[in-house]
Amino acid sequence: MSLLQILQILRAHYRVALITPVVVFVLALVITLLLPKQYTASTSLVVDVKTDPIAGALMPNVGSQSYMTTQTGILQSDRVAGRVVSLLHLNKNPIAIERWQEATAGRIPLESYWGGLLRRGLMVEPSRGSNIINLTYVGQDPKFAAAVVNAFAQAYIAVTIDLSIEPAKQYAAWYDERLKELRSNLEAAQARLSAYQREKGIAIADERLDQENARLNALMGELASAQAATAESVSRFKSSGDVMSPEVQQDPLVQSLKNDLARAETKLAEISLNVGENHPQRMQLVTQIAGLKKQIAESVHRVTGVSAATTRVSAQREAELKALIEAQKQRVLSLREAHDQLAFYVRDVESAQRAFDLVTQRISQTNLESRFDQTNVRVLSPAVEPIEPSGPKLARNLAVGLLLGILFGAGLAVGLEFLDRRVRTPEDLVVPENVHLLGVLSAKPEKINLKEYLDAFGVFLQRKWRRRQPTGAA
Repeated sequence: MSLLQILQILRAHYRVALITPVVVFVLALVITLLLPKQYTASTSLVVDVKTDPIAGALMPNVGSQSYMTTQTGILQSDRVAGRVVSLLHLNKNPIAIERWQEATAGRIPLESYWGGLLRRGLMVEPSRGSNIINLTYVGQDPKFAAAVVNAFAQAYIAVTIDLSIEPAKQYAAWYDERLKELRSNLEAAQARLSAYQREKGIAIADERLDQENARLNALMGELASAQAATAESVSRFKSSGDVMSPEVQQDPLVQSLKNDLARAETKLAEISLNVGENHPQRMQLVTQIAGLKKQIAESVHRVTGVSAATTRVSAQREAELKALIEAQKQRVLSLREAHDQLAFYVRDVESAQRAFDLVTQRISQTNLESRFDQTNVRVLSPAVEPIEPSGPKLARNLAVGLLLGILFGAGLAVGLEFLDRRVRTPEDLVVPENVHLLGVLSAKPEKINLKEYLDAFGVFLQRKWRRRQPTGAA
């Protein structure tokens, strides 16, 4: 349908198109005047982004979209609504109790019933781009509306505190039980450490172990010296049987005897040139030389015996040192094993102590958190009793009524046209193919006479009525 056809239809049924908006406008005016007045009270809450005063860390996700959505859900929860009922003392109001009994017969709690009714008039809107939450409540009583929205703000803050305190109390109770267990573990570890120290006689394990290691190193040094002395003694002993051996050559008695022997032999050689073999001086020199050789042999034997004794003493000292070193090694190994076991007990005590200290610290923190009755939510602007009603809005309702009346009038005019279709424009004609439209006759515009149009509308309705009457009816 073209715009020209619609305009022709509205022109033909202008009475309906004009009367209908007027009727709807009047109905909107009457309904608006009959509706009870509504009052809107609002308050604002601000969510602070700050450091946790107990943990000393920045509170995570505060101010984020998810956090603000969560706070909106808390504001609209049954728990907050139930606390609002308690703050408004509706659970003690006889009229409220009577209405609750009539509506539910006591099947649901009073807080749930009135909380649900109060939530219907509440509107929660987080401000976009900020940490502010706006609360709005619409009611018929201005004082009650302000009281309800303020009660919702107070209840929300109280529930927020409860939600932060309740987990801390639960954690504190759990940490108390855990602390008892850890204290028992620490005492048992300390008792095992003390018993082991008494059993092994260890006061300070590191100092004793250092002393024993130093003693072992000293014994090993002495053993090395003894081994070197033994090797030297053995070498001397192997070469001590010869007159030319170093020990013999270094012996002063042997050297003195050898010098005496050399002088006696020299004197014997000189005398032998002048006297015979039986000459008393020559025989005395021979006897002296034989004595000197005997003394030299005895001295060499003595030196050899000393070397043998020295070798035996060195070997015995070496054996004693080896035995001492072996015993010292066993002592050091035993002490190291005891030290390792003691270190295990010490680590056990340290671990138990760290766990005990950590839980003690956490208990102190959770105890503070369980007593911390502050929250990061503050009332920015409390609600006051509204003076002017917020609804119903007369101008808006009349504008909407007029618009709906115009649309309904136009639709009614089009509907009447379809019930009795007339040819008002060339587009309304059903023209066969190959048949051309010769022309259009239009009436001369006349002034609109409302009485004539009303009479024509009455005649039209009578015709419609007669057509619908069955044949033969009176």
